[in-house]
Amino acid sequence: MTFIPESDKIDVEKVRQISKLSGDTLAKKEARDKELEAIIKGEDDRLLLVIGPCSSDNEEAVLDYAHRLASLQEEVRDRIFMVMRVYTAKPRTNGDGYKGLVHQPDAQGQPNLINGIKAVRNLHYRVITETGLTTADEMLYPENLSLVDDLVSYIAIGARSVEDQQHRFVASGIDVPTGMKNPTSGNLNVMFNGMYAAQSQQNFLYNGQEVKTSGNPLAHAILRGALNEYGKNIPNYYYDDLLETIDQYEKMGLENPFILIDTNHDNSGKQYMEQVRIVRQTLINRDWNEKINQFVRGFMIESYLEDGRQNQPDVYGKSITDPCLGWDKTVDLIQEIYETLGK
Repeated sequence: MTFIPESDKIDVEKVRQISKLSGDTLAKKEARDKELEAIIKGEDDRLLLVIGPCSSDNEEAVLDYAHRLASLQEEVRDRIFMVMRVYTAKPRTNGDGYKGLVHQPDAQGQPNLINGIKAVRNLHYRVITETGLTTADEMLYPENLSLVDDLVSYIAIGARSVEDQQHRFVASGIDVPTGMKNPTSGNLNVMFNGMYAAQSQQNFLYNGQEVKTSGNPLAHAILRGALNEYGKNIPNYYYDDLLETIDQYEKMGLENPFILIDTNHDNSGKQYMEQVRIVRQTLINRDWNEKINQFVRGFMIESYLEDGRQNQPDVYGKSITDPCLGWDKTVDLIQEIYETLGK
């Protein structure tokens, strides 16, 4: 096996000096992180929305979206807390397609991971410093976590990664909320075993060093639906699915039980408008059953400036990966959630 290095070894500390938070901006970010932690722990009863583009492919459009979202956050802050999706590394089922900003800082250009890392830090930094929002990203590559963990306030572990031991063990050393999705098979045992590992102390090798973690009590469940052997979507946000997940939570005795519903992916069959219906149905289930209301306290929503998706980045603010809910529909949905919570 032959690996051909494209560049010299990355100096992590040097990278972290790029787009580094300080002063009032850092203090505001830390304050929002404490609010988010209180929500996960059940000490703050606001609903959590992890919301934003499927992939952050265009800095200008992402920042446009972020400024709009920040204004909307101020309007609904007493009932809803929003963390913006700034997803910069995308899993590809067969390895083809756009792999995210970290690979391609220019979505139409060639891969350039050194510049990609700079672009990722710069984008998170600009969203935080220019809008006051805090950000979420997916931990697709655990070895890259130290390049961004001082900026990111919420980490997601995807359906293809949740069974991987390295992802689970690295998650045990993360000190911000870490959502772990059920795998594409829909097997909840895989997700719960992942959460158990993430909440436990672990010893392992990481980036050339032996490390020991204290466990991450903020690791929690994301239900994103499943795909059966025939390629059919199997949603898992329905009433009985939620009760089954809650029952498993209670049997395992995990800390800070919290369920986030991913409204897209295999729950919606990537039909972006279905996200609205899924939110509505879940809010009805929360109202109907106190246990669901207690455990199911957030949504992950894929939303951008324009509805749908495109193959090439021709339309400003339109996804080039999974289809997203456009801005006008996003505003309507968040206002609907806000009004429903006030009833």
